[in-house]
Amino acid sequence: MKIKILYEDSNILAIDKPSGISVHGDGRSEGKTIADWVLQNYPKMKNVGEPEVYENKKIKTEILKPGIVHRLDNETSGVMLLAKNQKTFLFLKSQFMERVIKKTYHAIVSGEVRNDRGVINKPIGRSPRDFRRYLAGRGARGEMREAVTEYKVIKRFGTKDKFTYLEVRPKTGRTHQIRVHMKYVNHPVVCDSLYNPDGPCPKDISRLALHARSIEFTDLKEKIIKVESPVPKEFEKVVE
Repeated sequence: MKIKILYEDSNILAIDKPSGISVHGDGRSEGKTIADWVLQNYPKMKNVGEPEVYENKKIKTEILKPGIVHRLDNETSGVMLLAKNQKTFLFLKSQFMERVIKKTYHAIVSGEVRNDRGVINKPIGRSPRDFRRYLAGRGARGEMREAVTEYKVIKRFGTKDKFTYLEVRPKTGRTHQIRVHMKYVNHPVVCDSLYNPDGPCPKDISRLALHARSIEFTDLKEKIIKVESPVPKEFEKVVE
């Protein structure tokens, strides 16, 4: 597995996660993960972070998440932060919890988004029909967690099928947040097999059109650092 390193110092590692690779295992799925790559290339990070326990058929499995402070969905690509030691892990985690880390995504969504800018402020809960999915608005079940997403139109395009290229800034960090919120406003992310399975995909796009473009954080020396991931070539093609 080849992973591009976008930034590295003695405490922090930022990588360019490819689409189609899981961040870590779940006790059921097979295949190499980002966690596997970390353990192979940075073995000293093995015990950094917090392990996660999955229960499958009454069997509990502890999953290592070496240095992983946050995660991206399997099909989402882009910049991802890892901590090289426990002090840095806790320091970065506190920034995520306090919502001071600035994250920017690029997304291609179905339809022509009318307003040039917008804010989606809608709590997210579980879908009552599919355990894999989350839901905003009516019908959601379980704990409803605050979720806020800002977006800005970069370009509208398409003739027969309309699409919109967006810059998206999630202010909270809920699972599938951008995908759920864009679905809620009837502009789901294209090529999303979970939230937009029957929607058209633009030419040259065959993956979830969601990319973590940049992340801005403070390091242990109180220096503000911004790391960017290049826009995927397939995104550039469809908006030329």
